[in-house]
Amino acid sequence: MFKVYVTDYDYPDLAIEREILEPIGAEVIGLQSRTGEGLAELARDADALMQQYAKIPATTIEALKQCKVIARYGIGVDILDVDAARKAGIVVTNVPDYCIEEVADHSISMALTIFRSIPTYAASTRRGEWHWNKWNRPIPRMRGSVFGMIGFGRIAQNMARKLQVFGFDVIAYDPFVSASLMASHGVKKVTLDEMFPQADLIDVMCPYTPETHHLIDAKALAAMKPGALLVNCARGKVVDNQALYEALTSGHIAAAALDDTEEEPAKHLTWSPDDNLLFGLENCIITPHVAYISQDALDEARRVAAQNVRAVLLGEKPLNPVAGSY
Repeated sequence: MFKVYVTDYDYPDLAIEREILEPIGAEVIGLQSRTGEGLAELARDADALMQQYAKIPATTIEALKQCKVIARYGIGVDILDVDAARKAGIVVTNVPDYCIEEVADHSISMALTIFRSIPTYAASTRRGEWHWNKWNRPIPRMRGSVFGMIGFGRIAQNMARKLQVFGFDVIAYDPFVSASLMASHGVKKVTLDEMFPQADLIDVMCPYTPETHHLIDAKALAAMKPGALLVNCARGKVVDNQALYEALTSGHIAAAALDDTEEEPAKHLTWSPDDNLLFGLENCIITPHVAYISQDALDEARRVAAQNVRAVLLGEKPLNPVAGSY
């Protein structure tokens, strides 16, 4: 019998995983090691790990003597030491094709919400105010406004198609995507130095890497157009939260919308909004890392992750091996 440990999960049950894995003789064991602490001892006899939020560093991987596969429920593998897994002969898989619609739609929804000053208007009506001039900045027309995207992968490409219906002029920065590919999506390729002063709204959609850590820092925010807007549906650490707080309170940045903050609350056992000053600002809306959420997306992520585990345990090539791990 194989032992498959789910490091942590916030699903109501593990029925989907068991439906796929139990027929091959796998026992699916649910843990709640959200931070990853103690995981090496709890899952020492694992043939496979399924990972949601738990961090899995090299020290944990070294203790997993019989593990054959670590399956991420999501796309990113920044909370897993892929190189250490490769050296240990452990296959790493992810679910690269899910939630492309959800993240695009959530990011656009957040962008339109702050573009139209909806949070500011909602707060003003709760105070008993009723007038159009209660915006936090003069609202421009969407048609002809410049929408900048940092990163132009599949989600951003999905967004570009939808944004153009509203009439935005879409520009994008991505050193790994050609100008001709962007042009095929109706998008103009620019540098960051070109984007910052001209974009009315900047939406961060790049992966989190050492190179993109605090990509949006005090210098970048200062270079942005006065009164511009910022959306981040990428990893929280791409944006320097203290620098953003200062830009928002000074008024240089009119509003921001984030799907996660720098401290990543989901990966902590205890958390309070008092830990981050951004939660106290009316002109900053924050959602709890839910851009990828729909019932369909959740079910798909769980199903594909379990299918990847099943394939490796049966000696087959998984559908979604992470590059360099198979």
